Amino acid sequence: MRQGILLYGPPAAGKDTIAAALTELEARYVPFTRLKIGTGKTKGYRMGTPEQLAALEARGDVIYRNDRYGNIYIVDRPGLDQAMEGGRAPVVHLGQMVGMEQVTALFPARWVRVLLWCSKETTARRSPQRGDTDTAARLAAWDATQADLAAHPRAQWELRVDTDTTAPREAAQRIDDIVRTMSPRS
Repeated sequence: MRQGILLYGPPAAGKDTIAAALTELEARYVPFTRLKIGTGKTKGYRMGTPEQLAALEARGDVIYRNDRYGNIYIVDRPGLDQAMEGGRAPVVHLGQMVGMEQVTALFPARWVRVLLWCSKETTARRSPQRGDTDTAARLAAWDATQADLAAHPRAQWELRVDTDTTAPREAAQRIDDIVRTMSPRS
């Protein structure tokens, strides 16, 4: 069965950093690049058009759509299929519980669900350090993530990581250990 990793958490909790640590640890881990319709940051996204989005929606290939920061972010079936080719395990970043639920329900795979957390003060510090020009919006998203998590008290996680106190390589190793225990190849 195909495998993947879902990293959930507020802005600047370390999703990119831990995904990079995972790819350094094991070649089969690959960052999933969401489709982005809009403007702004392009690194880490497959930039798309409204027409592409309409075609994906018409085929039922949109697994999850998120509208935030004036853009549209898509987790799509063709993108996940491609990311899992050759036994690779994509690392998908999500900041909404509905996204976690939709990906696990609509895309069959062994998903390792990881909650990454940091304090709001850490998000405020890390956001401009990583080049964000909209830190106030990131802090509002931190609040929304905290409320979203509180609204889903029964959410199940294979791992919870406090990125204020856990180094990225340590977090990656802990995630890899869980993936290997779930893997039929272990």
